Amino acid sequence: MPLVLAADAAAGEAPESEAHARARKVRPELARGELVRVAGGGNQAEAELIGGLLLEEGIPSLVRRAAGSDVPDFLAAGQRDVLVPESGAEAARELLAQVEAAAPGTAGSSASESSHALRLAAAIAVGALVAALVAWILVTATL
Repeated sequence: MPLVLAADAAAGEAPESEAHARARKVRPELARGELVRVAGGGNQAEAELIGGLLLEEGIPSLVRRAAGSDVPDFLAAGQRDVLVPESGAEAARELLAQVEAAAPGTAGSSASESSHALRLAAAIAVGALVAALVAWILVTATL
């Protein structure tokens, strides 16, 4: 028998379902007020990951399809909004800012992306120059 079930049985409360287990994680003081958008995901999986991070800190969340982002052929595709109650919005934004700051590769990523684009453009220009030189040599050699 897993230890988690033994601990729940000792407490006298075993979660009845996944929804019940999720509800036990929610901190009531963060579950009041109207829903506000705190984050967005590029698809359903990203948005649910964000919702899972929030739930681990006791912040309830709701994932819904973003306005103007309807992709009926691909049900999991399209932008998603992550909504939380007003009382938990500030805590959610702080948590997401901490996670974003701690994520590897986010600091200086725009600088590395621009240098990569510059190197790619230079390589294309050099390749075009070499191709033009070869074409010029072939044309002059045949005359």
